[in-house]
Amino acid sequence: MKTSIQRLAVLPGQPTTHRHASGFTLLETIVLVMAIGILFTIMAPGWNAFMTTFRLSQAQTTVLQAMRDAQGNARRNHLSWQASFRELNGSIQWAIHPSSQSPLTTHWNNLGSEIQIDPETSLQATGGIYRVRFDDQGNVSGQLGRLTLASRSG
Repeated sequence: MKTSIQRLAVLPGQPTTHRHASGFTLLETIVLVMAIGILFTIMAPGWNAFMTTFRLSQAQTTVLQAMRDAQGNARRNHLSWQASFRELNGSIQWAIHPSSQSPLTTHWNNLGSEIQIDPETSLQATGGIYRVRFDDQGNVSGQLGRLTLASRSG
């Protein structure tokens, strides 16, 4: 044990041996940070476009599922059901409920504040609420239109 301590200790008058330090220099670290920053700058617009497309796809899937749920409930319960959609306080909302029930008294689910209803939408709207109604056998009752969604960010 004594010999290992003497090897590590630097005694006065003895020459010191230089050990190579491991790690990165400041210059290498700065170059690395700059390279990562440049890559991020190149990737950021593509990532934003990907996320916008992903959010729109999720919203479309949710809208389609709401319509299918309303249609399934109409078939199962032998009652007229509808899927309703509205824009409230900058957020799109959806609900499914019996057609005899007022959409204003039903539970609304948020679709997201990044999505908006596009003016090309041709679904029937009453009082700012777009709807798809299904009869007691699950068939579309009335005119079937199109609900067009768009991103708020462009």
